Amino acid sequence: MRAIILAAGMGLRLVQPEGQQKPKCLLRFGDASLLERHLHFLKAANVDEVVFVTGFKSEQIEAELASIDWKPKTEIVVNDEFTLGSVLSVHTAHDAMTRGGDVLLMDADVLYDERIFEPLVAGGPVNRLLIDRDFEAGDEPVKLCVDNGVPVELRKQVAAGLKYDMIGESVGFFRFDQATATRLAEICADYVATGRAKMPHEEAVRDLLLENVQNPSHVFDIADVTGAPWIEIDFQNDVKRAADEVLPQLNALSQFAGASQQ
Repeated sequence: MRAIILAAGMGLRLVQPEGQQKPKCLLRFGDASLLERHLHFLKAANVDEVVFVTGFKSEQIEAELASIDWKPKTEIVVNDEFTLGSVLSVHTAHDAMTRGGDVLLMDADVLYDERIFEPLVAGGPVNRLLIDRDFEAGDEPVKLCVDNGVPVELRKQVAAGLKYDMIGESVGFFRFDQATATRLAEICADYVATGRAKMPHEEAVRDLLLENVQNPSHVFDIADVTGAPWIEIDFQNDVKRAADEVLPQLNALSQFAGASQQ
């Protein structure tokens, strides 16, 4: 199993002070950065092939990895056009997407509990999406809609009249088996080739899901992680909520505090 962590974006909505900008995965909560927390959970799950897709201030991420001396050494691929959409970051990692085995595709800017991660990596080859049914309504969350166990929508805006029996927020972590990861890489390549490199990678995942609804070839599991604390860091208010609300829950659960980093 291989993890591809998307960490290329500038995080413009975070509005960091001039001269102090850093990739969001380097934000620290407690004694560890988001990057280090990702690596901790991956190592605990015996996922030691880790690929970071970097872009904005990539050298800072490389320095962080060097400072913690993580082994085995992680791979870095650089998306030089990081001001475009994250679909380009997935395309930049085309080789890692298609070199075989299951692939975890993960946003880097998420603070989360181990209970989010465990169902993602459990079991043999599989396609798996994570859903949190306890989410705030609004335009920001990427909604995952499921009908009779089949994912039928993955978007911020859900079309009126869409039939589904479960809706929640997508956590932003996906697992794909070898064939499905290869197909997603093909879809992302088509996005880039047809001038749609500014799109978020969730649109390409959505195309994959809808393609499967029309002609089922890839079965998707839905893992319900409702109740497990997590937060995606997009705005300054998210940083505050992460520190004031989510981190205390994680510390109370003792999932990360005091754990070995090496």
